[in-house]
Amino acid sequence: MVTLNHLSVKDPDDGSALLPEGAEVVILSPVSRRQNVKAKADSKEFFISRRLNFAFSLMLLIGSYSAILIPAYFPLDTVAVASNYQYPKDRGLFNRSASLLSGPCQPRWCVNHLKPLSCSASLLDVPVFVQPERPVPWDLSPPQGLQGSEEHLALALASLPQPGLPPSLKTEGSCRRCVVVGSGGVLHGSHLGSHIDQYDIIIRLNNAPVPGFERDAGSRTTIRLIYPEGAPRSANEYKQTSMVALVVFKSLDLDWLTSIITKQPLSFWSKMWFWREVVDEIPLRPENFRILHPEIIHKTGQALQEYAAKQGNMVPTIGASAVVMALQLCDQVSLAGFGYDMQHPEARLHYYESIRMESMKAQVVHDVSAEKLFLRDLVSAGAVTDLTGAL
Repeated sequence: MVTLNHLSVKDPDDGSALLPEGAEVVILSPVSRRQNVKAKADSKEFFISRRLNFAFSLMLLIGSYSAILIPAYFPLDTVAVASNYQYPKDRGLFNRSASLLSGPCQPRWCVNHLKPLSCSASLLDVPVFVQPERPVPWDLSPPQGLQGSEEHLALALASLPQPGLPPSLKTEGSCRRCVVVGSGGVLHGSHLGSHIDQYDIIIRLNNAPVPGFERDAGSRTTIRLIYPEGAPRSANEYKQTSMVALVVFKSLDLDWLTSIITKQPLSFWSKMWFWREVVDEIPLRPENFRILHPEIIHKTGQALQEYAAKQGNMVPTIGASAVVMALQLCDQVSLAGFGYDMQHPEARLHYYESIRMESMKAQVVHDVSAEKLFLRDLVSAGAVTDLTGAL
């Protein structure tokens, strides 16, 4: 092996060094040359392997993201069918609604048509709102009673300037028509908003939105039934609302109502017990709040027992309870947006979002089949009118 030190080679054109001065140049022997060639070959194979691994990893990553993202932009056929599904619209129902509103209000219409039903006795003369001057021995826990919540109730009632029925809802001297607006997808595209706004009392449920859906759902709200976790978050939802009525499912719900009315925030610890974040403020005056009498829930549950496949402690939906409440307040009652079409799992569940009917299979709290039979009997007896035709 021959070694040359301090070699400097100048480029003949510009005089720059092709090799830096002082670089050591090694002249390899034949044996060393073969060893070096073998080492370079091994190194080349190693770097090729790394490039292949990188390419494979990149392809795998792209494939994974494609599996997630592509369906969002190019839905499968089942998704496309779901998004295009529309409830069949019965124009006869629309015309019937118009005819119903054009005629005079019929006093005691609901009461007279309830009599043939076996459950009618439990649906009449039910107190609507809790009142302090009418103490009741609470034998049941929430939501069918207020046993164990007496202290919480006392504080909530003390914050309410008008806990009972407001003068506008007293029964003397006037015939009133109610419409209970459900959240069902059948309301989507119904164009019933102008009809709904003509009713004397418009009852809505939880956080079902109004702004942006006026064409189908109307624009006014007389009574909105809510529990804390279901209260609308946007202040716009309360702009044309006359009253909010709390449905009590636990003692803490009464504390929440007291906090809303008095504007004294709940403690961090108390908020931890709600299953979802609750609003801290509702832009209504104290006189615009009420507490729904739990007897409404209790009597609704009793009526549903006749339609349930399994007997037990029935917890009705707020929608079914709102119908029973409407029977106490109004002479004529109409329903809009009621009826779960479980035969079409791809149908829209709510009028204001794209969740599908099949998601109802996951809930185990309410017996929606029993409720549909109950409401269908009310319609068949003529006690209530179904404006959207899904019952």
